[in-house]
Amino acid sequence: MKKISVIGSGTMGNGIAHCFAQQGFEVYLIDISKENLDNAKIKISKNLDRMIKKEKISHEDKESIISKIHFYNDMGSDVKNSDLIIEAATESKNIKLKIFKELDSLCKNETILASNTSSISISEIAQATNRPDKVIGMHFMNPVPIMKLVEVIKGKKTSNETFDTIMNLSKQLNKVPVFVNDAPGFVANRILMPMINEAILTLEQKVSGVHEIDTVMILGMSHPMGPLFLADFIGLDICLSILNVMYEGFNDEKYKPCKLLTEMVKNKELGVKSGKGFYDYSEGLKNKKTSSRFR
Repeated sequence: MKKISVIGSGTMGNGIAHCFAQQGFEVYLIDISKENLDNAKIKISKNLDRMIKKEKISHEDKESIISKIHFYNDMGSDVKNSDLIIEAATESKNIKLKIFKELDSLCKNETILASNTSSISISEIAQATNRPDKVIGMHFMNPVPIMKLVEVIKGKKTSNETFDTIMNLSKQLNKVPVFVNDAPGFVANRILMPMINEAILTLEQKVSGVHEIDTVMILGMSHPMGPLFLADFIGLDICLSILNVMYEGFNDEKYKPCKLLTEMVKNKELGVKSGKGFYDYSEGLKNKKTSSRFR
């Protein structure tokens, strides 16, 4: 594979583009928003600067990596000759189905279409195309340049050839690919999101406070960060979306989002990206403090 296109330049999309470019691939990062693309350029540059500071790459490496990422704000001709396209758009089934239908009509027959979805059925996404054998899930973890795991999800009609190609490609990125069958939430979020939901419910029922709940999980369970801060980092809207997919997919009350989570998303308290969630980030991540709402 030589030409990789990434649809969506948000946190996951720009991180995926960064990883491919760092391994020498030509990457086309596509987003309908010019503002998002401009922000992606800044984010990638800052991430590379951190790597320079840690002496993982040189200034020359940074220039080479950035030169391999091309920014466009429409799919058009930019995807036609791609060998692989990774969709990293909003976690909305309707949006993803629309994108895959359009990609299917634009791309050459050999192109593999992958989704970075964290919960939505790959088999269902594949139905929007005429190439279900070439549709697969590549669920990267955030932050993409640092986290090693990639969940590789086979849909019902994903071919073994497509699966083997993506497993090998993930290893080329210095990632650790793990095979997962298609099911709501896959493995990572099926286990993680109920834990986050339970942590929020524990707060809602006033069992303990934000800092205290996170401290219990960090010191008592050896988690690198507490579940409430992790929810803020992921984005509370994303957590809610994933829980809703699992709740509808399994029809099981244990996946039902708690009221506090739903209320916070409605109030646009989304975590780090909105500046406020369970913690207040107005003074930056390093100086976060418990939101006034929960003091």
